[in-house]
This record gives sequence, structure tokens and C-alpha cells, in this order.
Amino acid sequence: MGALRNLPPFLKLVWRTSPALTLSQSLLRIVRALLPVATLYVGKLIIDEVVLLAKSPLAAEDLRQWIASGMLDRIGWLLVLEFGLAVLSDVLGRAVSLLDSLLSEQFSNETSLRLMEHAATLDLEDFEDSELQDRLERARRQAAGRTSLIGQLFSQAQDVVTVASFAAGLLVYAPWLIAFLAVALLPAFIGEAHFNAQSYALNYARTPERRELDYVRQTGASAETAKEVKIFGLNAFLIERYRTLSTSFAEANRRIALRRAGWGSLLSAIGTVAYYVAYAYIVWRTLHREFSIGDLTFLAGSFRRLRNLLENLLMGFSQVAGQALYIDDLFSFFEIQPEIVPHANP
Repeated sequence: MGALRNLPPFLKLVWRTSPALTLSQSLLRIVRALLPVATLYVGKLIIDEVVLLAKSPLAAEDLRQWIASGMLDRIGWLLVLEFGLAVLSDVLGRAVSLLDSLLSEQFSNETSLRLMEHAATLDLEDFEDSELQDRLERARRQAAGRTSLIGQLFSQAQDVVTVASFAAGLLVYAPWLIAFLAVALLPAFIGEAHFNAQSYALNYARTPERRELDYVRQTGASAETAKEVKIFGLNAFLIERYRTLSTSFAEANRRIALRRAGWGSLLSAIGTVAYYVAYAYIVWRTLHREFSIGDLTFLAGSFRRLRNLLENLLMGFSQVAGQALYIDDLFSFFEIQPEIVPHANP
């Protein structure tokens, strides 16, 4: 949770990169966030209209009579509306992806330039310090490796708006289902946060070994060192050193991945159980004619989408917090100040 303090300065960097792209993407995502509940509600109206027409004593025998009677006017407009919402959602999705890629690339370039500018201000002795080299290596990785966080943050905000719209629909029918679902999903969220913290701790602690791994790989397969490696017969040594380091990394990551997969599957099953308990409750009330068939479709669809959205939101929040840990490596490097400061009038 403490890593989330890095998000406000990170968002300031994103805004400074391109206010126009940031604002455009935000507005498009807000509109797109409201489309799922609108589409689902239009589907409910269509189903209720179909059930009503099927029970109507004025039902015609062929399509021309149906059209002539005017009984299909309402359902026709509803179908056109649902089609328009589907097309709009697809168009907005492509536009958002385009803006996201443009903003991410621009952010990566701007951050790399700022990293180079700040490194140029540091003292020469800093670059002979292994600890600063570790911090520089971590910062360099984050300058190019955290661009995915931009899209993830915007997606999280979009999901929050969608969750609010679905929750508003469920509040009208069965408000307690929302609280029930949120409580059921909390264990999976806590488990995901725990393993994100473990992954970061592993990567942080292994920074010196990772730098050594990159150095060994570069030394063993580059034109600059090829002559010395051959003259002194260093191939076997470098290959064995690389194998030892990479195997150690892989084994540590494998242990975390196995525990994450096992606990994640178990905790996610709790959310699945909660969904089907709620689904059975909705079906029971429909059988008692408290809900229409359209209501059943809308509620079941809303609850399923809400469950998936909340699950993704909690997992996404955990992943954002995990990525925010890595952003700390970038900002902590920017905090390093030189000891030798040029005089104002040298």
C-alpha cells in the first residue's frame, strides 16, 4: 500500500508527457465504460418485448402481417439501438488502444531523456559506486518497462466506472448481493498482493546478480571481447557462470509462480461459489414471478459481469501496487543529488 504514493507523481509525468493524449484517452474510456450496462439493459428490454409479443393474442402469422400491424416497431428500434452500441464500443476500443500506444511510446522516450539528463548531473565518483550502479540499472529498466502501467491505470479507472454502473442496476433489485460478492473476492485480492510483494522483493535483492548476468552474457558473445575470450579460453567459465546464475533466477521465480498459481486457483474458486449462490437466488425470485425473464437476464448478466469486473479490479489494483513498487526505483534515482555543484558564476 505504501508503494501507491508513487502513483501521483507518475501520473504527473504522464500528464506532462502529453496533456492532449491523456485527456482524450480519459474521456473516451469514460464513454466506453458506460456501454456494457447500457447494452445489457437494452437486451433486457428486447427479451421482455419478445415475451410480451409471444403471449399477445394479436400475434400475426407471417412477417408482413407483423410489420403491417406495427407490433414490431418497438423491438426493431431496440435492435437498432443495441447494434449501434456494439459498433460504438468497437470503435471506441480501437481508438483507446491507438491513444494508449502513442502515449506509452512518448512517455518512454521522455522518461529515458530525463534519466539521461539527471545522470549527467551526478558526480563522476558516483559511477564507480556499485550501489549507485544497481540503482541506475533498476531505474533504466523502469524507464522503459513501466509503460504498460499507463494503460493499466486508465483501464482500472474505466472498470471503476463500469462497476459503478452495474452496481447501480443491482441496487434496485438486490443490494445485498454486491456486498456479498465484494467480501467473497477479498481473499483472492489479498493473495495476489502478497505474491506481488514477494516478486518485487526477489527482483530487488537480485539486482547485483542480474547485472552480473547481463555482463557475462555480453562478455561471452560480443565482438569487443571475442579475442580475449578465445585467447584465455574463457568460454567454458562464462557459460557455466551464466548457467548457474540463470538457473538460480529461474528456480526462485518458479517457486513463487507455483505458490501463486495454487493459492490463486483456490481463492478464485470462492468468487465462483459466490456467483452461483447469487445466481440461484435470482432464479428463485424469477420462479416466484418477482422478476421478469428480462430482469433475470439483466441481473444474471450484470452479476456475472460485476463479479468478473470486481475480480479484475482487485487483481489489477494488486498489480498496479506491484508495479508502483518498481516505479520507486525510478523516482529514488531522481532523488540522488550531486555533491559537487557548479558555481553560479564559475
